[in-house]
Amino acid sequence: PEETVTSSFASFIHAVRPEHLSKTVCHRSKRMILDSIGVGLVGSTTHVFDIALQYCQLYSSVAVSSVYGKPGVKLSPTLAAFTNGVATHSMDFDDTWHPATHPSGAVLPALLAASQMLPPSTKPNGMDFLLAFNVGLEVQGRLMHFSTEAHNIPKRFHPPSVVGTMGSAAATAKLLSLSTAQCVHALGIAASLAGAPMANAATQAKPLHIGNATRLGFEAALLAARGMEANPLILDDIPGCSGFSAFYSVYQPKPLSTPSDHHEFLLEKQDIAFKRFPAHLGMHWVVDAALSVRNLFINYAGSFSPSLIRTIVLKIPASKYINRPFPSSEHQARHSFQFNACTALLDGEVGFSSFTESNIHRQELRELLDKVVVEHPEDNVANFDKMYGEVALLLHSGDVLTGKCDTFYGHWRKPLSKESLLKKFRSNASHVLPEEKIETIITMVDNLENLSDSSQL
Repeated sequence: PEETVTSSFASFIHAVRPEHLSKTVCHRSKRMILDSIGVGLVGSTTHVFDIALQYCQLYSSVAVSSVYGKPGVKLSPTLAAFTNGVATHSMDFDDTWHPATHPSGAVLPALLAASQMLPPSTKPNGMDFLLAFNVGLEVQGRLMHFSTEAHNIPKRFHPPSVVGTMGSAAATAKLLSLSTAQCVHALGIAASLAGAPMANAATQAKPLHIGNATRLGFEAALLAARGMEANPLILDDIPGCSGFSAFYSVYQPKPLSTPSDHHEFLLEKQDIAFKRFPAHLGMHWVVDAALSVRNLFINYAGSFSPSLIRTIVLKIPASKYINRPFPSSEHQARHSFQFNACTALLDGEVGFSSFTESNIHRQELRELLDKVVVEHPEDNVANFDKMYGEVALLLHSGDVLTGKCDTFYGHWRKPLSKESLLKKFRSNASHVLPEEKIETIITMVDNLENLSDSSQL
């Protein structure tokens, strides 16, 4: 039969081999795995994670897969994937790619749960695991490149709920060694399980998007393995019958070539962004800009004195769901340019404690928020590869101090150093694990390609 876009993706998933992974791809993806585990571990301390875990414990029958941060607690594989996916995004602390999505959290929990699900005779080794993880990343990235709409900060669907579900299905299909035909159907089934609206951003429901993506993609692969069928043209552009194109207003799919000796993964071309504090990625620009102008202010006045400030001007891209003048909850605060800029100005940092109830409702913070004016310059587009953050302090004296950030530390153009990434992981993991286990995980991920049984992870 004639090759289609969908069949080309399935052929890639089935045919790709460990030797197709370059040293750069292995290095970058292991950094992603380590960071995602750490984010999931600290995420297991949150209220929204507790809600998800309590829900899943109502239904867990075949309890074989582990839960982040809960020694001795196991759930059925798909519910473990769901719960750990919720943990990963519970603080909006997980990695971000371009076009915009959170790739690791939608894939890693499914692979961890599936590794524990499989019988001892068929346990995947570390290289199998690493390959499946990269298959999940590659499928997400290729699908996002089918639409120019996907390159900008989203307005309709939360991207990981769309491409993440497909990536999870692809990654799990690879780990389970599904046939090419089964991979086609896994993608088709996943498309029927995908999608969540952006209106639930900045609420407790947003972490469910990652939990559902990793769980439902996993379930799609399991259903395909058992003979469930779906539309074999799900990724193709068929006039009058929307498949995956239903999620995008502009959709131009391209086949994914069968891997050759020189296949180049998207992760080879573009690194990932790791967050330094738990908030929406856009906040990292305004926080770095705010910290820069705060230093100028201290040099100017001797200390940070809010009473000297008449107006705070934020020059940010137009994106409604992260333009929140007076956030009233933890999740709203993580999605507020104004809150994060003013917190950085007031405290000289943004961290876990910034999003507590007491800090969100501080009088001195409210007084700063009252001084904020937002501007949307035409050259500041809502695109994580092109945007910038600028914070200007207009003083009562008439002087103006300005800080600007084009690329924050942790962005793919300015990657975290190994030392910074390890510091973040150790800090996150220390909330729930003793030091010796933290170091064991670091060593295991660093040597993942040599691990004989990936379920040990």
